[in-house]
This record gives sequence, C-alpha cells and structure tokens, in this order.
Amino acid sequence: MEEFVNYRSAFFFSFLISLSFLRLSVISSTEAKHEGFSIELIHRDSPKSPFYNPNETPNQRLRNAFRRSINRLNRFDLNFVSSDATQADIIPNSGGYLMKVSIGSPPVEILGVADTGSDLIWTQCSPCLQCFQQDAPLFDPGRSSTYKDIPCLSTQCSSLGKTSCSLLGGKCQYSATYGDRSYSYGNLAIDTVTLSSTTGQSVPFSETIFGCGRANGGTFNRKTTGIVGLGGGSASLITQIGTSTAGKFSYCLVPFFSENSISSKINFGSNGIVSGPGVVSTPLAAKDPKTFYFLTLEAISVGDKRIVFGGSSFGNSEGNIIIDSGTTLTILPEEFNSELLSAVSSFINAEPVQDPDQDFDLCYAAGSVSQVPEITIHLTGADVKLSRSNVILSDGEIACFIFKGSNGAAIYGNVMQGNFLIGYDTEKQTVSFKPTDCTKE
Repeated sequence: MEEFVNYRSAFFFSFLISLSFLRLSVISSTEAKHEGFSIELIHRDSPKSPFYNPNETPNQRLRNAFRRSINRLNRFDLNFVSSDATQADIIPNSGGYLMKVSIGSPPVEILGVADTGSDLIWTQCSPCLQCFQQDAPLFDPGRSSTYKDIPCLSTQCSSLGKTSCSLLGGKCQYSATYGDRSYSYGNLAIDTVTLSSTTGQSVPFSETIFGCGRANGGTFNRKTTGIVGLGGGSASLITQIGTSTAGKFSYCLVPFFSENSISSKINFGSNGIVSGPGVVSTPLAAKDPKTFYFLTLEAISVGDKRIVFGGSSFGNSEGNIIIDSGTTLTILPEEFNSELLSAVSSFINAEPVQDPDQDFDLCYAAGSVSQVPEITIHLTGADVKLSRSNVILSDGEIACFIFKGSNGAAIYGNVMQGNFLIGYDTEKQTVSFKPTDCTKE
C-alpha cells in the first residue's frame, strides 16, 4: 500500500466540539444553507470533556495547554510538506477538538479529533485488521444502506493525490500517516454524514467522502474513534458541505479559565455570517497546502509602538501566519517575539519573574500586573485590538504573556481568539473578527 504523508500544523485551541445528536427532527442540507445551524463547543478541560481530569490543578492545566502548543508547533515546518499532501500532521491525543458526528444509515455516532489543520474524515471500521482501543463500537459499513466503497478509477480517488488500489475488487485505499507516527490505512468510501445542532435538529449530508480505517494506531485516546478534518482541502468536512453552507462557518471561543459551565459554539451557513458594528476582515492567502488557513500579519502595536513583522518560515509577505484554534499560545519568530516582549515589559511597573518550568518567555508574580498595554494585531485590512484575557494567563501564582518565540513559525493561537466572533468565508476567502462576549453569544 502506497502512503501519502499528511503534513499538519497544529490548529484550533484546547476546546472540544460536543454534539447532542438528538433525533428530534431533520432538516435538509438545502435548508441548512438558508437557516444555518450551530454546534456546541466544550473546553477540553471542562467536566463535560472526556479528557477532564478532576485531580489537575489550574497550574497543571495551563502547563499541559502550553506543551500541546509546543508539540503542535513541531508540525508546522512547511519544508517537509509535499505539493500533493492532502492533510497535515496532528497529534491526535492532544488535538484541539473532539467532534461528534454520525456516519451511515441508520446513523452511527463517532467521536473524532477535529481540527482546521486536517482534511480527511476517517473512523475505525469493522472488520479491523489492527485497531487502537476505543470505548465505542467500531463502525460496521455492512450495516449502512448508504455506504459505498470508492472505485480506483474515479475522480474521487485520484483527487486525493497518492492513493492506491486493492488487488481485489478495485477499491480505492487511503494511507494517512502523522508526524507522531500515528497512522490510518483503509478504504476510501462515501456515506451519509449527519451533524446535529444546538436546536436538536439533525442535518444529513449524503455521499460524503471519508476513510474507513482497517489498520490504525499511534497516540490516539480510547475516547476517540478517528479524525474529523475541518481544514481547507478538498476532502475536509468544511469543503464537502460547502455548497450547503455557502462555505461559511464561525466560532466564538469562551476565554481560557472561564466558568466550565459556559460553552463555546461553532456556526455553519447563515449562522456563520459575521456582520455588524466592529467587524474587521482580512483576506485568506491562497497558498499550499490548502489545508491551512493563512493570514498576512503586517505588524503588532504595543501602545503607540508599532513593530513591523518581517515574516516567518511560511513566507515574508502574504500568508506569513496561520490561524489555528488548536494552538493555545501565539507563536512568533524568536527575534520578533523578543522585540515584542521587550516593548510589553516596558509598560509593566513590576519586575519579571522566572517561570519555574521555563515554559513561558515573560512572566510576573500574579497580582503584580495591574494593567497591560493596548496590543493591536495588524493584519492586512484588519486591526484586531486585544483585551487582557487575550494576552495574559495566570494560574494564581504567576501571570504570563501568551507570546512564545519559535525557530521561524508564526501561529495565531486560540487564547488571542477568545471573546471574538471569528468567521471564515471560504467562497470570498476572508476571515472576519468581531469583538463579542462569547459567554453570552
């Protein structure tokens, strides 16, 4: 079986998508385009999350979020991305979201790691030659009346790049390998994928391409069954349902360490439109791999000091930063990050303290930072003014700024996205930001 390497960043903050999947009513995908629908987002460290550990302290949760950011950063080196890669590397066990969707007729619920930096949807299937342990039963394609294997000599098979054909039956097979040595091999297929919504209505999408995994392994948690790709590539869920949602989705992230009972939401179709007073928009840069959502960062201002951004390993001009809901911190090239933090520290009337774990680049004793400077992110055509909760995190002992130096990568992390309604329009190729109280959204 020929492998194609799926190279990944590490996208979307430490939050989980949780869908209720009540079969109360069904709306068509056409209705979904006009009416829109929304899905609940639950923070990874919420008691609602299957990853929740009640024995962890706020300090431990903060450190774990930091380390997930650094692990994800290691997957953003585009020097290793081939021109025909259709996915990106992720770390499934520390992915930013879990998303419940249903596959098949009748629908069978799966729980996959969801990420804007990954495209292909896949789940473990029965019979399985080699599977990692999962709590839920394996998906059995033989019990779905709408399941079809994709033939080798089809545009659906060839459009994914490097696929292979089985010796028997001429079925298209996929190979997904990840930077942490996780993998999934199996049949490329089509079936009905059903999404639920916060209204209790379910939305079916027929003939959706997904991978039926027959041999899977690596660092997957037993709470998960596979991956749900939300990236910009042709095989992602976002792209495949694009005609029904007009290519629009948005989310509003409750700030880190907010009350656990308050959920975030992701919106599709007409619900995903971001408009009204205070909205600023910036173009998405058309770059490869199409999985990633590239923006162009021109500068960052600290007070009235404007620090021009010289570029990153993603490029020196257009598309020099990736917006990622799975990365907690905001990652910047080392030299630029040092200049930025130097400007920040000049506004703080307190002495910096050493982070005992040496995770963060600029920290102060908790309570000593009474005010933070106004920090503005200057994207092409959009000035995004940040609040205190967007730039500083505290575990009760120390307070640290969320900017982290790297060897060249630039990632717009999820803490900086909190309390903004952020909309993606993949048809117009724009990303919009609207200051919003996400606890009330």
